[in-house]
Amino acid sequence: MSRSTERVLIPGAAGAIETELDFPEGPLQRGVALVAHPHPLHGGTLENKVTQTLAWALRDLGYVSLRANFRGVGKSDGVHNKGIGETDDLQCVAAWAAERFGNRQTVLAGFSFGSYVQIRLAQRIAVERMILIGTAVGRVSGDREYASANVPADTLVIHGERDETVPLSNVFAWAAPQELPVTVIPGADHFFHRRLHVIRGIIKRAWPSLP
Repeated sequence: MSRSTERVLIPGAAGAIETELDFPEGPLQRGVALVAHPHPLHGGTLENKVTQTLAWALRDLGYVSLRANFRGVGKSDGVHNKGIGETDDLQCVAAWAAERFGNRQTVLAGFSFGSYVQIRLAQRIAVERMILIGTAVGRVSGDREYASANVPADTLVIHGERDETVPLSNVFAWAAPQELPVTVIPGADHFFHRRLHVIRGIIKRAWPSLP
């Protein structure tokens, strides 16, 4: 299978879930990666640059990456459900991927609000590993509050030093009781302007090489 993309509509609890698939070059070598975008009420879509960076980095590591538009975004049906319905929808995407690609290992990756949804999903399905970027925990800008559960010890957490949406102190307060390392990108804001290549490098170095 050559590197390619595919846009599909997957049945979900609230209707269709618009999803883009990014395929690696050659045969599927690892598994599937579900990638979640930032808050839909603040412009988040599957075409968000950080979300694309996550998907393409995992594609290049040998996964087929699936980016789903949350409810009410693009061609996805439904309305925003504060992460509750969005978790249900990503679980539907995971089940669809398992049926299409077989029962392969699954990586969950998310940016900002998408990280919050992926943390919820990890309580429901088996996960190979997680990548969380700009993780929405604690009280964030816009007076929103996110109470996020613990995550596996090998979760890769990446945050910007100058994140103006989710203070770095929030992430440290959440990670410290778990003894969970946090990778901080110096000078980076919430959207990692001019730092996307740094994210790609961190992910590549954190993953074992294929045989």
